[in-house]
Amino acid sequence: MSENRSIDHRSSDHKIHYECKYTPVELIEAFGGEPELLNRSSDTFRQAEILGSPNLCGFGKSVIETAIDEHIKELFLVNCCDTIRSAADIIADAGDTGFLYTMDLPHCMSQCSRELMTAHLEDFAMRYGEHTGLTFDPDKFRQAFTTVEWPDGPYIAVIGARMSDELFEMVEKTMPLPCRNLSCVRGRDLGASRPPETDDFHRLMDWYAGELLAQTPCMRMEDVTGRKRLFSDPDLAGVIYHTLKFCDFYSFEYSRVKDDLQVPMLKIETDFTLQSSGQLLTRLEAFGETLRMSAGARFSGISGKKESRAPEGPAAGPACSPEDKPGAAAAPEAGTGPEAYSMLDADATLEAGKKYFAGVDSGSTSTDIVIMDEACSIVTTVILPTGAGAENSAARGVAAALEKAGLTRDDLAALTATGYGRGSIQMGDSQVTEITCHARGAHYLDPDVRTVIDIGGQDSKVISLDPSGSVKNFVMNDKCAAGTGRFLDNMARTLEMDLDQMSQRGLEYKEDITISSMCTVFAESEVVSLIAKNKSADDIVHGLNKSVAAKTGTLVARVGGQEKYMMTGGVSRNRGLVKALEEELGCELVISPYSQLCGAIGAALFARDSSIR
Repeated sequence: MSENRSIDHRSSDHKIHYECKYTPVELIEAFGGEPELLNRSSDTFRQAEILGSPNLCGFGKSVIETAIDEHIKELFLVNCCDTIRSAADIIADAGDTGFLYTMDLPHCMSQCSRELMTAHLEDFAMRYGEHTGLTFDPDKFRQAFTTVEWPDGPYIAVIGARMSDELFEMVEKTMPLPCRNLSCVRGRDLGASRPPETDDFHRLMDWYAGELLAQTPCMRMEDVTGRKRLFSDPDLAGVIYHTLKFCDFYSFEYSRVKDDLQVPMLKIETDFTLQSSGQLLTRLEAFGETLRMSAGARFSGISGKKESRAPEGPAAGPACSPEDKPGAAAAPEAGTGPEAYSMLDADATLEAGKKYFAGVDSGSTSTDIVIMDEACSIVTTVILPTGAGAENSAARGVAAALEKAGLTRDDLAALTATGYGRGSIQMGDSQVTEITCHARGAHYLDPDVRTVIDIGGQDSKVISLDPSGSVKNFVMNDKCAAGTGRFLDNMARTLEMDLDQMSQRGLEYKEDITISSMCTVFAESEVVSLIAKNKSADDIVHGLNKSVAAKTGTLVARVGGQEKYMMTGGVSRNRGLVKALEEELGCELVISPYSQLCGAIGAALFARDSSIR
């Protein structure tokens, strides 16, 4: 039932915070209150984790953290789940909130639920009036119903669990189209409603209860069929589906719609902090690039959108072949090589004297440089360790590549940066995510590749391509070091060997050891235990390779991977892991001599695109 926890001290203003779209915002405004949505992410959950359970969802913790740290005086909470009930108890016990009203949410549209909701509204009106000394103004109530005006044309929808204001701002900055926040709390749709002309407060609240419950249902409602309209708008061009850690309600919906949705969709999960904002930004930028490339014609004519540094045009662009040298990857099939490129660009011109293009892939472990000529042949490459700063490593790498090729910086028409440190490289003319660049590079090396597997130093990613090289879908393991190059590096140190030695070990083994933990910390303890049991290094390395292969195989299954598979990045040189992954997938992997340079190749191709006039 609804509960008022009013303490005998009043605030001079009447700002009241709330967290749910079923909050009677219009009723609060009719009393002269100032409702403010509580939807900001938190840096930490220090207070919440001291006072509450660690298993509360991130949003519940953020409500506790904000209410206590900011000394919120008036708060309206909708008891839509156990987390909010727990948050209300913790905030009440903290004793700093002067007016805390909690309202149970009826979970259906029945007459009984409407009557219950009406009783809640009347009870709140009585208690809020008593606390503030304010009175209900029917004219203010009617004026409070305003219609949200959405711009016409295609848009990106954020759907699912509530998304913090900070994350939605990031979404808006990275998407090529206007964005609508239709997630949990932001998908409030009472604007078209108009209250009846009556002075009967009970009748007015009965009508209001019906309108609140008739909104597009959240996933906590018993009947959620009304949510189908979120996915069926003909102007819907893409979906960013957001879920919250420890909250399963919206994960169920995602599972239902992911295979049937006819527009591109990206799923992201957060804990309502921005601690992984770098990885989130990469995923959002890559999704924006995919949308921009896969449906460029539909996006044309969109105005009022901020300038983007992401690539335009088809995902893979005109195909080019690698340099013809002994041991190089096979050239693309007829119709996709340099001749086809020349025909496609017959009317294009390059800036006079500028005939070379550079791609810089700034990774957490290495910085890779590729310089191409106007025929898309690879002129030179450089791989060097990433030092303390991405900008310095990129500058050293580009200088070394230019010297190696006998060129100067003035010979470069354009330079495109990609990878983990791309945002720090000021010398670049443009930036493209590693997702898009690895797809472009893989298509350049082998147009028949349909799935790219990149095990990087900091994350792992699997990218699904269509026949043109466009990114169909991608998934990333960006939440921990499990299954990444960093994991292998740590295990190599534990085994007192370098990565080159580790890549050769495990090819021949006697005991089929299974490493049960993928957590880097726990796996290291497990390896130490195996060493203490005198297990051979070959057997242990084989077990580690199997673990990484199993983790990667899960990502492949999630993205719907298909043959041919290409493995890119420095880990592709690890023969033992390649063998384990081939056994996991049941097919051979394409390993190009340029595999580690795949991202830089894609970046160089995008640099060339940007220079064509």
